[in-house]
Amino acid sequence: MNEYESLKILVVDDDPFVLKLLAHQLASVGCRAVRTFERAQAALTHIETRDAAIDMILCDLDMPQMDGVEFVRKLVRTQFTGGLVLVSGENKRILHAAEQLARAHRLRVLGALAKPVSQADLQRMLDRYLEEPTVPRGVRKSYSADELSQALEHGDLYCEYQPLVEVATGRLVGVETLVRWRHASDGTVYPDQFIGVAEEHGLIDRLTDLVLTQALQQCRAWRREGLYLKVSVNVSMDNMGTLSFPDTVMGKVAAAGIDASSLTLEVTESQLMKDRRSSLDILTRLRLKDIGLSIDDFGTGHSSLVQLRDVPFDELKIDRSFVHGADHDRSLRAIFNGNVAMAEQLDMRIVAEGVEDAEDWGFLCATGCSLAQGYFIGRPMRPEALASWLKSWQTRYRVLAAELPDDDREPR
Repeated sequence: MNEYESLKILVVDDDPFVLKLLAHQLASVGCRAVRTFERAQAALTHIETRDAAIDMILCDLDMPQMDGVEFVRKLVRTQFTGGLVLVSGENKRILHAAEQLARAHRLRVLGALAKPVSQADLQRMLDRYLEEPTVPRGVRKSYSADELSQALEHGDLYCEYQPLVEVATGRLVGVETLVRWRHASDGTVYPDQFIGVAEEHGLIDRLTDLVLTQALQQCRAWRREGLYLKVSVNVSMDNMGTLSFPDTVMGKVAAAGIDASSLTLEVTESQLMKDRRSSLDILTRLRLKDIGLSIDDFGTGHSSLVQLRDVPFDELKIDRSFVHGADHDRSLRAIFNGNVAMAEQLDMRIVAEGVEDAEDWGFLCATGCSLAQGYFIGRPMRPEALASWLKSWQTRYRVLAAELPDDDREPR
């Protein structure tokens, strides 16, 4: 049986020729259950019927009566859980904005395709639907401060580490430390579900203490095995409520028996400068003590340039939203290259986050980007898994390097 044969697909476009073309393309790869609609309202009515379990919708943006943006808004109300592909002849920036809007509505967006849609792009969306697990929509579970406090007390929080590699050589140079909660009934709980609770209820210092301690001890353990890695730890500005924070960090570095230069603290730019004087005091002292400072998720806040001017950051992490897909998106490529050029002028290391596929990796190899991390390189993992990952990555990197065009083997 063809893997696409059972998929129920809706195509919504006001152009009858486009409808016929897309239906023909879908049929040619084995899709048998395809319905087409020239009006968005008719498609919504079909979706709302009890027997209309739809796997994927391909929707045009520029349609009369109800355009694609309005269709997306109303689609949310139907509790649609299938995959959504936006299709348009509009310019890429409009298409990108519509895609981001659909994601903000927490729809499962598979991608956005410019007209005319190629057979290869269409099949890529079908494969993405089959490969990506379906994430149920709805309100995410929240956790109380008491639950988190007990988890901290009982040792239910632990760290995973995501590899950070040098783009030019593929060499493993460091890891980012990512905290997890091993919940008795919910399984693995990720930090975006409990960091806010920790900040709001005065638990963030205990949490950061745990993460810093584990990360620094693990750094020492790796050194005993011959792996000399830098470790990065995310910190909250709420950790910097007292001017003694740099001394607290240095005490942990000394207790672990490693150099201060082996530690980098990552600060999200949107959190900076709640109290400008104390923030500058603490961050400047950390750099004086040779601890690295990374401005995380760069480009997603409101005062990035001011922070780069005033705070002695030595590393800039370009947010994944400007990395993934930059090889074929002119706007993303312009933003990425601009950030790289600025960081180089400021003598900062550059880390590209969110390297998701071979296209992202190839793009980075043709730029001046220093370091990279992302699922294509390695997912967050337990420390004992790093050695086997490294062997696998070294083999993959040799293949990747051999496949690069000659003019991409050295960063420009």
